[in-house]
Amino acid sequence: MATVRKAESKDINQLTELMYEYIVDFYQRPKPPMEKVHQLFYTLLNQKEGAQFVVEQTEELVGFATLYFTFDTLFAHKVAILNDLYVTEEARGTDIAHELFQACHHFAEENNYAYMSWLTTNDNKRAQRFYEKMGGISEGWVHYSIQTNKMTSSLVK
Repeated sequence: MATVRKAESKDINQLTELMYEYIVDFYQRPKPPMEKVHQLFYTLLNQKEGAQFVVEQTEELVGFATLYFTFDTLFAHKVAILNDLYVTEEARGTDIAHELFQACHHFAEENNYAYMSWLTTNDNKRAQRFYEKMGGISEGWVHYSIQTNKMTSSLVK
């Protein structure tokens, strides 16, 4: 049986490993320094800028989701951004991702956020099918980003 709950201090080591699987193995991005991952983790524990949820199964973490909080001028209200939803390969195809998503959605509803939104890569068809199954709608916005010189140089090291 899997339990979805908010991340706690005791989760830092297992969650760090899951985050590295997600960043390096799944998205094939450079491995960020452990100090930065831990700093992010502790920032999310205070739940002022975001929140992190984990899925625990037989005392092992098998997934996590990260919400960040911001505002939407069009709604003049606070919104929750589901930045990450990751479950291990072994946990995929079960209800674990569904439960994790629902925990984030309920959190957003219970805390009076106007909506919860998220992104996934164009080629992640499995995630797109999952999000559509969860009731998500592609809104037609085109997403852009630009890295700062400082961030780009720190990722290359």
